[in-house]
Amino acid sequence: MKLTWLKWGAVPLAVLVSAAGATAVLAQDQSSSSSSQSSSAAPTPAPDAEKKPTVEQRKENQQDRIANGVKSGELTAGETANLEKKEAAINKETRTDRAANGGKLTAAEKAQVNRQQNQMSKQIYADKHNANTAHFGNNKVGQRRENQQDRIAQGVQSGQLTPGETAKLEKQQQGINKQVAKDRKANGGTLTASEKKQVNREQNQASRNIYRKKHNAKTQGEAKPKS
Repeated sequence: MKLTWLKWGAVPLAVLVSAAGATAVLAQDQSSSSSSQSSSAAPTPAPDAEKKPTVEQRKENQQDRIANGVKSGELTAGETANLEKKEAAINKETRTDRAANGGKLTAAEKAQVNRQQNQMSKQIYADKHNANTAHFGNNKVGQRRENQQDRIAQGVQSGQLTPGETAKLEKQQQGINKQVAKDRKANGGTLTASEKKQVNREQNQASRNIYRKKHNAKTQGEAKPKS
């Protein structure tokens, strides 16, 4: 009888222990779930808004795009001269505004420059994707022309050439190119020996101009203000 009572008395005890363990596990699960929900519900910090490029950064970006277009042949000498003339005008206006405001630009002036650069950006894209391209050819005249354009493009990208200087150099190249095209048309697509010598002399002069402008005191990044 005693053994029987012990046997059956142990059953309720085991049930109680099991129930207590289950209650503890349940409480732990609920606590973990609540903690997880609380963590997921916490607000995620908003990422920092992308900063708008500064006036100087925008200017450098435009020059890089022009330089790439010159080097690839997507921009002709005439198109490049026109773009750089407009870029030089924007830069001049910016310098004037800064001088009048102690070296800074007002919010309205920054907005104005941004609108002008937006127009420039569209013009660069249009010129680079139109039917006009710079075909240099495999002859000596074409190779010389390509070499000059590569040197100009390098000067623009490095900042050694300002937009104003680039515009003048490209205008000079445009004049040589027009003369070559006219002479070829008059001679059935070729140049006479004397015409080739004339082009070579003009390119020698252009080469010296490129060198001087790349090594003078003027540079694209001569002043890089913060705004």
